[in-house]
Amino acid sequence: MKNLRNALAITFAILASIACQPQVDNLSEVEEQFNEKHRPQFHFTPPSNWMNDPNGMVYHDGEYHLFYQYHPDGNTWGPMHWGHAISEDLVSWEHFPIALFPDEHGTIFSGSAVVDHQNSSGLGTVDNPPLVAIFTYHDAEGEKAGKNDFQTQGIAFSLDKGRTWEKYEANPVLPNPEIMDFRDPKVMWHEESSRWVMSLAVKDKISFYTSPNLIDWIYQSDFNPTWAAYGGVWECPDLFPLKTVEGEEKWVLLVSINPGGPNGGSATQYFVGDFDGEVFKSETTAIKWIDYGADNYAGVTWSDIPEEDGRRLFIGWMSNWLYAQEVPTETWRSAMTLPRSLELIKLGNDFNLASKPIAELKKLRNKSMVVSGESINLDSDLLELELASLGDDFEMVFSNDEGDKLLIKKLGDEISFNRSQSGLVDFSDQFPALHRIPLFGIDVKDIRVFLDRSSIEIFINDGESVITELIFPKSAYTALSLKGMDSKVKIHHLKSIWGN
Repeated sequence: MKNLRNALAITFAILASIACQPQVDNLSEVEEQFNEKHRPQFHFTPPSNWMNDPNGMVYHDGEYHLFYQYHPDGNTWGPMHWGHAISEDLVSWEHFPIALFPDEHGTIFSGSAVVDHQNSSGLGTVDNPPLVAIFTYHDAEGEKAGKNDFQTQGIAFSLDKGRTWEKYEANPVLPNPEIMDFRDPKVMWHEESSRWVMSLAVKDKISFYTSPNLIDWIYQSDFNPTWAAYGGVWECPDLFPLKTVEGEEKWVLLVSINPGGPNGGSATQYFVGDFDGEVFKSETTAIKWIDYGADNYAGVTWSDIPEEDGRRLFIGWMSNWLYAQEVPTETWRSAMTLPRSLELIKLGNDFNLASKPIAELKKLRNKSMVVSGESINLDSDLLELELASLGDDFEMVFSNDEGDKLLIKKLGDEISFNRSQSGLVDFSDQFPALHRIPLFGIDVKDIRVFLDRSSIEIFINDGESVITELIFPKSAYTALSLKGMDSKVKIHHLKSIWGN
């Protein structure tokens, strides 16, 4: 019976792959639609339909793999698959066929991927180590039937550089202990204990498991301090070590939460502390957010970045569950943030996480200039702006001839971001809002802004604080007015990554 189920699952996957192939692979047609209204031009988006969490991010043999939650049959959330794209520089992306399809165990929720260099799983060879994806199965029928063990963890492997994937025949590898929210495995190799560590989101805590082979998992501990943010369910954890510029190493734990973010809905908090291979202990006792804007969620980091690179590379889903399924796009829904390098900053006895735009983004610069004046003409809708010599308080206003205005203002120890008149805002009562970003005493010295067709990302002091927000202007902003700062602005016109 099991062999029959496996055969049916494989047949389903093949048929689904054939059905979806033209949609994902016919790139000449895809590139034509990549110039749609509001379609981001230097952020990753799917060719069509719905996308949310980034998944399975792994570097292997010169390629960055980005998998993502994908619904191939609609532009709202639905039965989840793993979409797939590959890049050699984290800037330009090539779309690939769907990597993981639902099977008899359920649909494919979020997870991670690693290179099993020593072939500990036995799914490849030492000469050809497998890529192993670890993901959550979601049994929708079991959920409807009132069960509470409908989420389990499964694995799949690839022996051809991630082009094709085979499910492990004895899935699931981690059954559910009858907890409704039991998902989003992020796996890493822990060198000191010579075994794999899984961080798993379990309702309102993170549970840690260990394994010698990615197949057999043993529970170790939970993390859920009383002072953390608990406005909603915990999701999409990520655990990794980082060093300060002084060489002090700490462990960072990312935890996404929905709702309960600092500006409503979805957001990602982080903790800094120590990890001994079994237990994580936070040194910080204050809630910290990786991004204070409304639209950076479920972000995690790439596995297996070469040691000589040395960066901890991150990307997030650029949306918010408050309105993600209602934004005014049709063929496609959702984008990813710009890739960022995470760095640990020590301020006194406290540790903070900085998010810096990756250096590769400079490849996008098409034309650069320095302009002056309190009112600046913007003759491109794809921009990178660099501003310095900021006053104690200042104001930036982006606008166009249709009356759209995006207001960013610093007053005292706070920045306000007002998108209530930024363009199309009436698709959701939650979208047209004034968001407040506390600075916690940060002296704002410089700002770097990336403006795409439907988003803006603001990096303060090279990523010491970050604001990521969606915007949908009726037409491109054509003017920028400045108050309380040096009137000289370095402007870079950026190229589209889609060849338009």
